[in-house]
Amino acid sequence: MSIAQNLQSIKSQLPENVTLVAVSKTKPVADLMQAYDAGQRVFGENKIQEMTDKFEQLPKDIEWHMIGHVQSNKVKYMAPYVALVHGIDSLKLLSEINRQAQKNNRVIDCLLQVYIAEEETKFGLDDDELRELLSSDEFCSMIHVRIRGLMGMATFTTDQKQIRKEFDHLKVVFDTFATEYQFDTLSMGMSGDYQIAISSGSNMVRIGSSIFGSR
Repeated sequence: MSIAQNLQSIKSQLPENVTLVAVSKTKPVADLMQAYDAGQRVFGENKIQEMTDKFEQLPKDIEWHMIGHVQSNKVKYMAPYVALVHGIDSLKLLSEINRQAQKNNRVIDCLLQVYIAEEETKFGLDDDELRELLSSDEFCSMIHVRIRGLMGMATFTTDQKQIRKEFDHLKVVFDTFATEYQFDTLSMGMSGDYQIAISSGSNMVRIGSSIFGSR
């Protein structure tokens, strides 16, 4: 199946309210152009340098999402154009994004990453840290970032019950904060588990290998 056919197949399974982020990390520009020509406009990368190189080469109506772990010292490279930063896991990182957004006269949309997996390798805030960040004076004074919602990654396992339990937990956390902070985006679910994520309430999925083929 071609990239265009893969995209069509996945989009036909997604409810209308769910945004598809095509995870294009490590993929050549030609592959992204195939997806673009098939109508895809939202792409996700996990390295700022690679994303910036692609941003420079590709059409300007693409919405670029930074989905990987963000290093503070690289924020300046993506600040002029990034549409959404998925993995905010500290006030320090948010503060740097706010600073660089101000320099570019922008407000950058962000998602706070919540730790839901039973794995040590995943990043994220726990529920208490999330509340602490959102109610901190420092956060309240930031006018160049806008928190759109939350993101989380389930444990890498074939146990669907566990995956569902983790996604359901994140949906509860999301609902707890959504009204007060006007959240509208819950990003959870990847190629292997996006159907479970959607049934748990996700409205943004990050899919790479099912579109572009395995890395």
